[in-house]
Amino acid sequence: MPRTSRDKTTEIQTAGETAEADGTTAPRRRQARGERRIAQLLAAAAGVFCRTGYAAASTNAIAREAGVSPGTLYQFFPNKEAIAIELGGRLLLHARETHGQAFLPQNLGLPLPEALDAVLDPLIAFNCENPAFWALMHGSGVPGGIDKEHEELHTNMTAQVRSALHSLAPEVPPAELDHIANMVLGIFKASLDLILAHEGAQRDAYVAELKTVLLRYLEPIVTTTRSR
Repeated sequence: MPRTSRDKTTEIQTAGETAEADGTTAPRRRQARGERRIAQLLAAAAGVFCRTGYAAASTNAIAREAGVSPGTLYQFFPNKEAIAIELGGRLLLHARETHGQAFLPQNLGLPLPEALDAVLDPLIAFNCENPAFWALMHGSGVPGGIDKEHEELHTNMTAQVRSALHSLAPEVPPAELDHIANMVLGIFKASLDLILAHEGAQRDAYVAELKTVLLRYLEPIVTTTRSR
């Protein structure tokens, strides 16, 4: 005979009771609480690192920001360095994913103004939504592992910019392309300082200025190449 909905409900309830009886649900609940606490501590650390920088931050300040005791913090992280490494690792992973989305081939096939929007918008949004990334990656005294990973990210981004420029202007000589890629990245990073330092309409204005600068810089290069 086919099982009725009541049979299935009873089966689910029995399975739940069995799980509680053998203690399998309690570890899952403890794990979920631990993950929430870690996320709370990392969010607090992000706020402290943004305000004071990594070097001046302390575990006491992070615990205070999270609304927990220092003892609670030490249950999850032994020191400030461990917190920075965990937070930096998560932010670097997110940054790599964002870079991959920004430099999609279909974005680079657009006319230059639209291509700049498609590439720059996700990169700027990531940095605005995660200001701790900038504070950690460009701050002083950060753990060496973060420095190394950020250097690798920078190298990869330079290669992505160079590849994007090559697709837009394929006849530019390699050495010149290297210079242009480094200049584009330098302009972006310098502008990002201004963008992150402002909010609202002021931030929007600096984003628009960045796009204007890059458009005027790259348009003659791309137009000359495409007209050949």
